[in-house]
Amino acid sequence: MTHLHSQIPLLGFAAASGTGKTTLLTQLLPLLNQAGLRVGLIKHSHHDFEIDHVGKDSFRLRQAGAMPVVLVSQYRRAIIEEFSNPIEPKLIDQIALFNPSDIDLILVEGFRNDAFAKIELHRADLHKPLLYLNDAHVIAVATDTLLTTDLPQLNLNQPADIADFILHTFLKL
Repeated sequence: MTHLHSQIPLLGFAAASGTGKTTLLTQLLPLLNQAGLRVGLIKHSHHDFEIDHVGKDSFRLRQAGAMPVVLVSQYRRAIIEEFSNPIEPKLIDQIALFNPSDIDLILVEGFRNDAFAKIELHRADLHKPLLYLNDAHVIAVATDTLLTTDLPQLNLNQPADIADFILHTFLKL
């Protein structure tokens, strides 16, 4: 495991599937934005996905052989790039897509085996093993139960508390 170096602070959220990573992130993002942070996000998917759809011009152009396809409007941009040989994506390659002058923090959902700071999410009723026991990069545990650990414990059901931890402990703002 190599330690990732990024010009932009990088914080991951690691947990078993079904723990609520995406739900928590959708609650945290507005709180971090309200605090003045420009937050980017990288989400690793283990599934094939389509960002454009059958019948759309961008889909037809990609199917005809254009690669990459940049779909852009006055509101947003998407770059659709096919991998000629399916490969497991590397987090460091995704980080490189961000401009450090545009982003204050990158949150990461997934890539939990990479070496970077993470908050572990743990729900007792899921009966899943604790990740921090085998990952020295876990800096806190957001949980709905009391654990026996020296790591900071955050209330998984209080996104404002987790946002405060990110702002004041992780970023030291």
